[in-house]
Amino acid sequence: MAVTVLSTADARAKTALSRDYAAQWKASRAEGGTPIPIGSATPPDRPARPAEPPLLDPREVPRRKPGTTAGRTAILHAVAHIELNAVDLHWDIIARFAHVPMPMGFYDDWVQAADEESKHFNLIADCLEVMESHYGALPAHAGMWRAAEDTAEDFMGRLAVVPMVLEARGLDVTPGMIDIFRRAGDAPGAKQAVAAMEVIYLEEVHHVAYGSKWFHFLCGREDIDPKEAFHRLVRRYFHGVLKPPFNEEKRAEAGLPPDFYWPLSEKTV
Repeated sequence: MAVTVLSTADARAKTALSRDYAAQWKASRAEGGTPIPIGSATPPDRPARPAEPPLLDPREVPRRKPGTTAGRTAILHAVAHIELNAVDLHWDIIARFAHVPMPMGFYDDWVQAADEESKHFNLIADCLEVMESHYGALPAHAGMWRAAEDTAEDFMGRLAVVPMVLEARGLDVTPGMIDIFRRAGDAPGAKQAVAAMEVIYLEEVHHVAYGSKWFHFLCGREDIDPKEAFHRLVRRYFHGVLKPPFNEEKRAEAGLPPDFYWPLSEKTV
């Protein structure tokens, strides 16, 4: 199921399939449901992608002023791109590391995360359409899959970098994006975008928490210090330093204490 999602190119078809498989999984886990075996499969090195948007080096992606319609459209397009990549990242962690024995709760969490990311993509894609645009209308960041490639053979590295660094960054920046659309008032798509990003902000806390939970689980199983392991893995696989300001309240809610991320930042406490 995971590999089928990863192998589906069209964004709307990918997210529809993701949500359907998530519903099947949840039904199988309910009382009286027919269990779905974990199985094994080889995920693609890169997920299938639609012909558009064109993927550019991050330095080549045009920057637009957020106070303009074009700027707000660019923000939503970037968010849609992030959410679509997150759908693939969450199904990829299920398929790529299925050889590692894990409790069933691990699969419950990442199927739930993939389902929510699929919903997030569709919410933002709907906003773009209200603004007379669509996903694929603008160039996008080509580096989104790099973390997956770098950690393709390191389960703990994947958990450290994707949910605990990249998704945690979303907790830092989303309130500012919500404010941009609030200030846009009655501009087309603005109120819908605020509502969509408030849903995303609430649910992304869970995804960071899933990363922290299963990272700590693996550290406990191997009897290693989680903080030291996190610092070592982020320094190995994350390209650059973590950038403050940090949303310390939401990070704490997700199980990320300050002594995990501040030592990896441009500043130290």
